[in-house]
Amino acid sequence: MTRLTNTLSDERHRALKEATLRRRKSITSLIEERLDFYGIKTRQGVEELVAKARERADLSKEQATDLAVEKTRMARCP
Repeated sequence: MTRLTNTLSDERHRALKEATLRRRKSITSLIEERLDFYGIKTRQGVEELVAKARERADLSKEQATDLAVEKTRMARCP
C-alpha cells in the first residue's frame, strides 16, 4: 500500500478531523469515499461497474465499457 503525504492548513486539518468524528470514519475512508464520488476508481472498481451495467441493461461487453467510460468522464468533468 502506498502512503500519501498532504499538507493542509491547520484550520482545514481541524475541520477534517471534526468531520471524521461526526461520521465515525477515518480520514482514509473519507478520502476513499470522495475518490469514488469523483469517479476515480481502481481497475477492479471499473470492472465491477461494467459488470453491473451489463447485468442491468443487458448490454454487450463493448457497450457496457463505453457506458462506464462515459459515466466516469461525466463524474470527473461535470
